[in-house]
Amino acid sequence: MLFIQEEITASDKIASSVENYYDHFLTILPRIAMGIFVVVAGVLIAQLITSVVRRRIMRKAEDPLMAKFLVQAVKIILILIAIMVALDVAGLSGVATGVLTAAGGAAIILGFAFQDIGKNFLAGIILAFNRPFGINDTIMVDGHFGRVKALSFRYSHIKTTDGRDIYIPNSDVLTKPVENYTADGFYRVDFVVGISYEDDIESAKILIQEILDTNKEVVHDDTHENFVIENELAASTVNLKVLFWVHTVDYRRASRVLRGLIIQEVKVALTKAGFNLPADIRELKLYGNAEDIPLRLRNDLDTPFRTKSEN
Repeated sequence: MLFIQEEITASDKIASSVENYYDHFLTILPRIAMGIFVVVAGVLIAQLITSVVRRRIMRKAEDPLMAKFLVQAVKIILILIAIMVALDVAGLSGVATGVLTAAGGAAIILGFAFQDIGKNFLAGIILAFNRPFGINDTIMVDGHFGRVKALSFRYSHIKTTDGRDIYIPNSDVLTKPVENYTADGFYRVDFVVGISYEDDIESAKILIQEILDTNKEVVHDDTHENFVIENELAASTVNLKVLFWVHTVDYRRASRVLRGLIIQEVKVALTKAGFNLPADIRELKLYGNAEDIPLRLRNDLDTPFRTKSEN
């Protein structure tokens, strides 16, 4: 009899608890619905504000990665604010603290699980504020040379001169040396030309300098000097080094095409002025019991000269 009474008492307690929770749920249901409405409205408002901000920032910003970062940051902040307000409206402000704590723990765990992704993402954020290059700059990173086409929070996209698309992780861009060939818009090009020892060096230098001074595509200002110097006394030539500055808005045009045109113009001018452009002298040697090299020379009268072995 006592057992039946205790069972009835426990059932009454369970029923009473369920009824109380149900009544409490009905009481807070409007607040939960209001919280859901706040979240949905917050997300829509965040989208609207983000679209407006994106248009204005992209129209004025010179750095697309920084603009993208700011737009995404604004969107995330607005959504987080909407979620926190919704939890407070629903009477679940205490849940917000637990969610933030859980999110922090999950971030640590995911950080260890996806180290490379996290490393590249953090590097992308750092590069958004401090980056050694911009869109359309010509750079070299870890042996990869090309023009920057796109920037994201995970990688930097460059287009090589032979048409390849290379995606360099931002962690490499951040930790490895970056060579920027177009940062200030100027690049110095050089090449070597050899004249014979009998030629007048100073006259050759003056002739080449005139070519540099009169070429309109070569940079002429007080900061960037174009000049010709004696570079080396080679085996058969006196080598002159020609150095001149070019604009690098189009790096391929400036460093490749224009350089070739200057070389061609220098060669034609030196030849026309009577300068000799001898090739390197090659010495042939015979060792041990090697046979003579068959050789036949002709003079202007086509009289053959034979080697000793032919006589």
